[in-house]
Amino acid sequence: MQVLLSVKPEFADKIFDGRKKYEYRRVIFKNKDVKKVVVYVSSPISKVIGEFDIGEIMFDDLNDLWNKTKNYAGVSKEYFFDYFANKNNGYAIKIKNYSRYESPRRLQSKYGVLPPQSFLYLT
Repeated sequence: MQVLLSVKPEFADKIFDGRKKYEYRRVIFKNKDVKKVVVYVSSPISKVIGEFDIGEIMFDDLNDLWNKTKNYAGVSKEYFFDYFANKNNGYAIKIKNYSRYESPRRLQSKYGVLPPQSFLYLT
């Protein structure tokens, strides 16, 4: 099963050039059968640009999560803790086998869905 994630343009670029190996989330999908992430890049790009396999999903105390992932976070420590403000724990999706599409795809015409706030299951 696949899930569609909305990702900011600057983070999507880091995913697909290998500098960002963890995608952080405050909430995560419940379905354990999700093995692949399709990346929708939010405005101003507003297109699906690639996909990656899920290596593992970590859930941990924020300090421990940062210490385990900071070398390939793709974000600053300040951004990380601001993103998780008012949370004690967070998720880190390990990015594995990423692939950028040759041509970006329009979300509506390819998948028939609107951009998700966080994520959307694809069947």
